[in-house]
Amino acid sequence: MAATPMKASFPLLMLMGISFLASVCVSSRSDPQNPFIFKSNKFQTLFENENGHIRLLQKFDQRSKIFENLQNYRLLEYKSKPRTLFLPQYTDADFILVVLSGKATLTVLKSNDRNSFNLERGDTIKLPAGTIAYLANRDDNEDLRVLDLAIPVNKPGQLQSFLLSGTQNQPSLLSGFSKNILEAAFNTNYEEIEKVLLEQQEQEPQHRSLKDRRQEINEENVIVKVSREQIEELSKNAKSSSKKSVSSESGPFNLRSRNPIYSNKFGKFFEITPEKNQQLQDLDIFVNSVDIKEGSLLLPNYNSRAIVIVTVTEGKGDFELVGQRNENQGKENDKEEEQEEETSKQVQLYRAKLSPGDVFVIPAGHPVAINASSDLNLIGFGINAENNERNFLAGEEDNVISQVERPVKELAFPGSSHEVDRLLKNQKQSYFANAQPLQRE
Repeated sequence: MAATPMKASFPLLMLMGISFLASVCVSSRSDPQNPFIFKSNKFQTLFENENGHIRLLQKFDQRSKIFENLQNYRLLEYKSKPRTLFLPQYTDADFILVVLSGKATLTVLKSNDRNSFNLERGDTIKLPAGTIAYLANRDDNEDLRVLDLAIPVNKPGQLQSFLLSGTQNQPSLLSGFSKNILEAAFNTNYEEIEKVLLEQQEQEPQHRSLKDRRQEINEENVIVKVSREQIEELSKNAKSSSKKSVSSESGPFNLRSRNPIYSNKFGKFFEITPEKNQQLQDLDIFVNSVDIKEGSLLLPNYNSRAIVIVTVTEGKGDFELVGQRNENQGKENDKEEEQEEETSKQVQLYRAKLSPGDVFVIPAGHPVAINASSDLNLIGFGINAENNERNFLAGEEDNVISQVERPVKELAFPGSSHEVDRLLKNQKQSYFANAQPLQRE
């Protein structure tokens, strides 16, 4: 007796991450039960004063066990007022730095060299672990906002910064050495070293102004105010990166220096991959910038290998992500949930409102769609970039569902292959589209 063909609709329904899939879910998850969204209040303030702040996002793997492969990635946000300077320091982590807004001068030090770069919005650079650098906001009016993806090299998920000049909260790295070592290293007495490089314990009355200035720097922590003349001196010999080739080995590149990989009247998608930029190759990371116009939609798509960490830099919107149930379980529930998940996997819709400063994570294989309620800009870091493929599930071009052969369409979907083809052709746009569905009588 011949077996009757069955319409294996569930696996492909899971693949098709579109909003109408909510109807096949047991329920949908929104804040705070959505493990994929990190609201802006999830950043911890490391430094803050009247000149700016440095903030660190909570560990990704603390939120959900699905982020275990992100345990060695941290996200930092820097913000500083006009004409200010982040004092020289280095960190035991590789950095990918992206300027979100404002104008900066970044100075990078090496043992026998020094390079300065004038940076603007979209400029991106890799800073290897242990690189001493300082960053100035060279604008007279606009705040500087910088985003850093950090990959620690010592202890997974934990990074340490070392300051050349000491503050009240963190002494100079030189102050950790003994007096004998410092005297031998600089070939002078300790009192001279302390006076010039380290925190001064006492000052003569005639040096009061110097002490007052030192105290002012201490109170300001690692972000200090600088004069226009000092800014001009820092930036006058700096190289511009806005038109620099993305193939540079060490200099900055701009995310918008090449044509977008996807573009229409509803949005633009810029992306730099390791194949296009040598700085990103050893880290296996891509960086992208996505603009979505108000009332527009980034069509449902998923990444085959990459885990993408996305930050909302401007605008508001919504995102919908399709995954499995129980992906919001934390590590402490691993053993209890493991057996249940093996038998109860089911499509789950996760959704959240997006505002500036929010971060969300798109795991590999998880379809996502993003709707802009105002002009929206997103910056994304893609982990496991090599051989990643982005597959769109709707749209006229690059729609992976349209590649399914006719006999398989007949078996996989409730409608006939002709009906499936006709439905797919309804959308005349690709990658981005109007967020309002076509109204029919």
